[in-house]
Amino acid sequence: PPPRCGSIMSAPEQQQAQPPPEPGEPDPAHGYEPVAPHWFYCKVTDGRERWVPFSTQDSERLEEAQGSGRDKEDLVVPTSGGRYDVHLKKRQRVAVYWEEEVSEVRRCTWFYKGDKDNKYIPYSETFSEELEEAYMIAVTLDEWKKKLESPSREIIILHNPKLMVHYHPVATSDDWGSTPTEQGRPRTVKRGVENIAAEIPNGEPLQIDHLVFVVHGIGPACDIRFRSIIQCVNDFRSVSLSMLQAHFKKAQEQQQIGRVEFLPVNWHSSLHSTGVDVDLERITLPSINRLRHFINDTILDVFFYNSSTYCQTIVDTVASEMNRLYQLFLQRNPLFKGGVSIAGHSLGSLILFDLLTNQKAAPEEDEHSEEGSRTTSSNRGIEEVKEILKKLQLSEYCDVFEKEKMDRQALFLCTEKNLKEMGIPLGPRMKILHYISSTMEMQHRAEPGSPSQHNPDSTDDGGNCQYRDVGLGQVSANYPQLNYKPTIFFAFGSPIGMFLTVRGVKRINPNYSLPTCKGFFNIFHPFDPVAYRIEPMIVPDLEFEPMLLPHHKGRKRMHLELKEGLTRMSVDLKNNLLGSLRVAWQSFTRAPLPAVEGASTEAEGEAEAGAEKQPETKAEEPPAAVKEEASPINVGRLNGGNRIDYVLQEKPIESFNEYLFALQGHLCYWESEDTVLLVLKEIYQTQGITLDQPLPGSQ
Repeated sequence: PPPRCGSIMSAPEQQQAQPPPEPGEPDPAHGYEPVAPHWFYCKVTDGRERWVPFSTQDSERLEEAQGSGRDKEDLVVPTSGGRYDVHLKKRQRVAVYWEEEVSEVRRCTWFYKGDKDNKYIPYSETFSEELEEAYMIAVTLDEWKKKLESPSREIIILHNPKLMVHYHPVATSDDWGSTPTEQGRPRTVKRGVENIAAEIPNGEPLQIDHLVFVVHGIGPACDIRFRSIIQCVNDFRSVSLSMLQAHFKKAQEQQQIGRVEFLPVNWHSSLHSTGVDVDLERITLPSINRLRHFINDTILDVFFYNSSTYCQTIVDTVASEMNRLYQLFLQRNPLFKGGVSIAGHSLGSLILFDLLTNQKAAPEEDEHSEEGSRTTSSNRGIEEVKEILKKLQLSEYCDVFEKEKMDRQALFLCTEKNLKEMGIPLGPRMKILHYISSTMEMQHRAEPGSPSQHNPDSTDDGGNCQYRDVGLGQVSANYPQLNYKPTIFFAFGSPIGMFLTVRGVKRINPNYSLPTCKGFFNIFHPFDPVAYRIEPMIVPDLEFEPMLLPHHKGRKRMHLELKEGLTRMSVDLKNNLLGSLRVAWQSFTRAPLPAVEGASTEAEGEAEAGAEKQPETKAEEPPAAVKEEASPINVGRLNGGNRIDYVLQEKPIESFNEYLFALQGHLCYWESEDTVLLVLKEIYQTQGITLDQPLPGSQ
C-alpha cells in the first residue's frame, strides 16, 4: 500500500485497531451482507453542493417504491411532510407549494470524504454498485487490496473492511504540462450511511391538525442572514416540531395530535415582476449603488403598498396565493378536517389585517370554536330580542318573535302594523314601540351624525367622533375574498397600530371584531423598531403593559428576574427609609402634652401606624413589566375578549444595548421558541388540547 495510507485514519480509528464489525461492515469470516441504502438529495446553496439525507421514514418509502418493480412508470413519492415530491425515475425532488430549483436525488450506499468541509459525499449509484460488487468479492474470497478506477479516473483501493481509500489525483506542474499521479491526496471511503455519522432528520407526523399560511414583510430576505421566506418558514416549522415534542408529549403519546403545517406565501416576486424595477432603475442615481438597490428592493415595498395600483397587485397576489395553496393542500390531504390560521411578519401583517377587515361574513353559517366563540349574528340577535322582551316583562311572546326569526335589527324596523300582524296585543305593542323610540332617541343623542345610529345592532366603528372605521384611510382597492375563515391571525413585529393611527383611526371600537376571524395576537420583541401595540387604541384611558410571553422552559429569563428583584429591593428600601424619616420628623415636631399623655401615646401609635402605612400607599411602584395584573383587562372583542399584545423576553446579551439589537429584534421571530409555543398553544386550545404543564404567567 502507498506510504501515506496511514495518514488518513482518524484518531478513533487508530485507537480501535481491531474493533468488532459495525453494522454494514460484517466480519469476513461470517460472509457477505448487502449494504443498507439510504436516500439523499443534493441541496445547492451559494453555488456549493451539499448532500442531505431524507428522514428514515421517507427513505424507507422511497426504497419500497424503488423495489416495487414499476420502473417503467414515473412513480411520485411525497416526502418532507408532503411538501416535496420525488420523481423516482427522473431521480428528482420537486417542491409542491412553491417554486424552487429541482434537486437531484440519489440512492446512496458508498461515500467518500470531501476535501473542503470534511462532509461525506455519495458516489453515483452506478459506481456504488461496482464498489459493492468488488467489496462482495473481497469479503467472500477474503482477497483485499482491490483497486478500482472511478468514472473521473480516480483510484479507490479496498485495503480491508475498515480501511478503504480514494486517491484524489494531484497535478504536478512542470515545463511539459501537468500529469495526474496515482499517489495523490487520500480520502476516506465508507460503506453504508451508518458509518458516516450523518444527521438523519426525524420524520414528521403524518397527521396534520391545522394549516397556517405565513406572509412575509418587505424585501426578498426575511432574516438577518438574508434568507428567503421559504427557508425562514422551514425554521419555524422545525421549531414547532421540537416544541410539540417538549410541551405536548402526552397528547402525542395518546395520538390526539399530529402537527401543524406552515406554508409560506410570497408576494414580493410577483410585485417586482410587473416591470416596476426597470422603471426604477431608469431613474435611480448611479452613486451609492448598493444602498440604492437595497432601498428599491425592500424599503420601497411600503410605498408600493400605499399606491392604489401596486396595492391591488399585492392584495390580489396574497389572497390568490393563499386560496391556491389552500385548494392544493386539500387536494393532497383529502382527509384534512382541521382549521386554517394566518400569520404575517412586518408589512405582511398589515396586508393580512386589511384583507381581513374587508372580508364579508356569512351570518347564516353557524361556526363553533372553544374560547371566545360567538354565535352567528342572527342567533345572537334572537337572543337579544328575548332579553329585551324579558326586560319589558313580555317573555310570553318570545316564541312568536323566534318563529318570525325576528332579531334585534328587525325589531327596531318594526311598525305597529307589523306587530299587530304578528298577533301582539295592543298593550305589549305600545311597550315595544315605546322602547324602540326611546332607545333610538338615546342613541341619537349619544352619537350625533353616526351613520350606524339607525342600526342598534351595528358593531362596526361607524363614523362618529369617538370611533373611526378601521378601514378608514385604506388604499382604494378591491380586496379579494378568502375561500376559508381563518381561526386565528398572528402578527409578528407588526406596524398595524402605527398605520391605523397615520390613517386617522385614533380609537378602535371595543365591540369591533374581524368579520371572519375570531382570534388576533400581536406578538413583538421589546426592541423591535417596526412593532407597535394595538390594545392602547382600544382602551386608551388605562395604562397597562403587554402580556409578557413566558419562556418556553417555564420561567423568566435570569437577567429579567434579577432586574425585577433589584427593582423591588430598591423600592422597598426607599419606602422603608421614607417611612423612618417621616416618623422621626413627626416625633421631633410634636409638642409633649403631659395632661393627655395617655391620649398622645395612642395618637402617636396611630400616627406611627399611619406613617408606616402611608409610604406603602404612596410608594413608588415598580415598573409595570414587574407588576402582575390583579384583574383581567377588558380589551374588547378583537381577540374574543382575550389579551392581544404579547411581548417576548429579550435575551441577556440583548439587554446590554437596545439599539445594537434593534434590527435583530425585528427579524428574530422565525427561530423564537417562545413565539412558536404561543402559536401552537392558541391553535391547539381551539381543539381543547392544552400544554402538558401550564407555563407560569400564561393565560
